[in-house]
Amino acid sequence: MTVLWILLALFVLLALRVPVSFAILMPCLIYVAMDDALTMGIVIQRLASTLNSFPLVAVPLFILVGFVADASGMANRLIVAMLAIFGRLRGSLGYANVGASVGFSWMSGSATADAAAMGAIMGRTMKKHNYTGSFATGLTGAAAMIGPIMPPSVAAIIFAVLAQTSVSDMFLAGILPAFVIACSLCVYVWIHSRRKPELTSPKLTRRESAVALGKVVPILLTPVIIFGGILGGYFTPTEAASVAGVYLILLGLVTRWMPLKNLVRALRNTAETTGRVMLIATAGGMLAFVLAREGAPRDAAEAMLSLTEHPWIFLILLNIALLLLGMFLEPVSALLITVPVVMPIALEYGIDPLHLGVIMILNLSIGLLTPPVGLVLYVLGNASDTPMPDVIRGILPALVPLGIALILVTYVPILSTGIPGLAR
Repeated sequence: MTVLWILLALFVLLALRVPVSFAILMPCLIYVAMDDALTMGIVIQRLASTLNSFPLVAVPLFILVGFVADASGMANRLIVAMLAIFGRLRGSLGYANVGASVGFSWMSGSATADAAAMGAIMGRTMKKHNYTGSFATGLTGAAAMIGPIMPPSVAAIIFAVLAQTSVSDMFLAGILPAFVIACSLCVYVWIHSRRKPELTSPKLTRRESAVALGKVVPILLTPVIIFGGILGGYFTPTEAASVAGVYLILLGLVTRWMPLKNLVRALRNTAETTGRVMLIATAGGMLAFVLAREGAPRDAAEAMLSLTEHPWIFLILLNIALLLLGMFLEPVSALLITVPVVMPIALEYGIDPLHLGVIMILNLSIGLLTPPVGLVLYVLGNASDTPMPDVIRGILPALVPLGIALILVTYVPILSTGIPGLAR
């Protein structure tokens, strides 16, 4: 009953629009105050121990990489390069949208960053080339879901820390699922454009194509630096994040893609976002301590096992629960609340932690596309100057390929565990 009251208080505070970190922390502090065996010293120790994690240092660094990539206008260069590749294919701007999102996700690690960068460019560009505003924003929003899955993903780092698994393996686990999402969206573009000859973009000349592709070569060195360093044993993920950050800053300044004022803005945005994420992380660590002390993970595992012994049924129930939760909480906040409870249950069913992590992150990320919170919806609307009803109208059909990708990722574990297994 204590756990139920804490969770009820948490959701009431969230419904009252209390900031997530305080909504998590306040019920925990009341719990501590009412327990004579606990002191504020223990609270402070638990809050500090949550952040006393070397892998978490990578979070602000990868956030910096994403903001610097955005401030340097690298998304626009990726789009032009994709157009050079897809040429005069019918629906080429749609394919370019998905391809550029894949490229940008190697640096952003965030759905909102991808949506902001791509929405501002692709939303307007696609509307100028006979695409409806709803389709353009819907596709851009769905393609932004590649960001939290494709490494370097901030959500993947948070999950790895909470689940006490390897950040490197968690990064590798997201690669194939990210391409599954990309392929499903390309099929969606093909279905939409197959009978619309007007959705054909002007083909670039050979010279224009060569220039466009040449400009993205130094940009695409970023994932090479990150994963070449990690897999080659030269860097830890945290060190790779710092090297990638310095590389992109130097690239932006040397090529003059990024004015100094843009760099300052990127640094300020990084500080603001990092502060918010870390504050939520400390509160989540306290909640995990309270739940563990009350035996919530054990009780939840016993209740689920008494309900069903089949892991497939458990995964169906988990998907439904996470999709609903994702409608109200952003992925990082939801992971901090759910991983301490779900992880022991998944282990009882023999589900690999890497597979579980990808499932949870994808489910919660899709929640960014659904009201009432739907942060990506608002980012897309503002970035592309599209009315919210049109944004939602475009998102609804795009949820179908995302749902198919989710089913494949959920029930084909090799998609998540295959590459990490080969790398070991």
